[in-house]
Amino acid sequence: MSEMDSNIAYLVLEDGTVFQGVGVGKTGTTSGEIAFNTGMTGYQEIFSDPSYFGQIVIMTTSHIGNYGIHPEEIESDSIKVAGIVCKKFSKVDSRTSSEMTLQEYLVRDGKMGVSDIDTRALVRHIREKGAMNAVISNEIKDVEKLKAMAKEVPSMQGMELASFVSTKSVFDTPGTQPSVKVALLDVGVKLSIIRCLNERGCDVRVFPHDTKADEILSWNPDGIMLSNGPGDPSAMPLVVEQVKALVDSNIPLFGICLGHQLLALSQGLSTEKMFNGHRGINHPIKNLLTGKCEITSQNHGFVVSQESLKGNANMEMTHVHLNDQTVAGIQHKSKPVFSVQYHPEASAGPHDSRYLFDQFVALIKEHKNQPVA
Repeated sequence: MSEMDSNIAYLVLEDGTVFQGVGVGKTGTTSGEIAFNTGMTGYQEIFSDPSYFGQIVIMTTSHIGNYGIHPEEIESDSIKVAGIVCKKFSKVDSRTSSEMTLQEYLVRDGKMGVSDIDTRALVRHIREKGAMNAVISNEIKDVEKLKAMAKEVPSMQGMELASFVSTKSVFDTPGTQPSVKVALLDVGVKLSIIRCLNERGCDVRVFPHDTKADEILSWNPDGIMLSNGPGDPSAMPLVVEQVKALVDSNIPLFGICLGHQLLALSQGLSTEKMFNGHRGINHPIKNLLTGKCEITSQNHGFVVSQESLKGNANMEMTHVHLNDQTVAGIQHKSKPVFSVQYHPEASAGPHDSRYLFDQFVALIKEHKNQPVA
């Protein structure tokens, strides 16, 4: 067998569709829900984003890996995607500040993928058929065996994944010129979210996903952040119960992505699996409170049900996704509590939505200055 033949890799979808390409990263087999990201940059941030845990990510931009890996552009301590799919994969890096190639990064973290795939055809297929599971292998050459494996991959619906990516112990990150204390419930946080809080004078204490509300509140935080993360929010009833208690504390609270969904569930709303999720850095959102629009970075496969918002006594919609009219933001009608379905830290992506961190800090300071009833 030639070296080229030995590096053949197969991508097999749950519906039996097969793509043949070239293996990248380690030698092995991986599986997960396949999703596509439309961003033209930011592959390093995407691959290290805990929200992608358990997913195989298709990069729709044609060339991946050319600028290597930079330590300041990672979003967690390791690659979190289950695998990657791309058209052209660069095994060399051309940026002087790069510390390693993408190939070295994948091998270091024991991850793999497949390149030389017709990603346009693959994405069109998924857009028509919807989200589905897949298997990638550059070690198993029996396609029928891979087809059978793809059918056995568990569904993302009903899957709890936050426990796999959340911190195992409490830790602190000091803010620049700190003026407020923010407790962050980590259900898969991106480091850029913590950085955005630190830059605005927030001392942040990060708590594991299963921390009880009483323990968080015993730190006497001025504000509470619910982070992004992976998996189905409806599979996290114990966390939802604690989020409800945090809301009831009347401390200003800000939720992002999975945190947004957990907040919604805690207030009697429901979530649903999307036919295809929103993943990329070019999603248009309208702020219903200001009438202004913003281009946002997004990564989610579940969404808050708009139907469940109708007649809800506590929550109202504040932002809407302009492509499909899905719920992109909510707020509590009588408490200092709000959340968005997208990523205002925008790493990678435009900074249109970073005002939400300023809004959160302003809300905290306003709340602190209120006299105790």
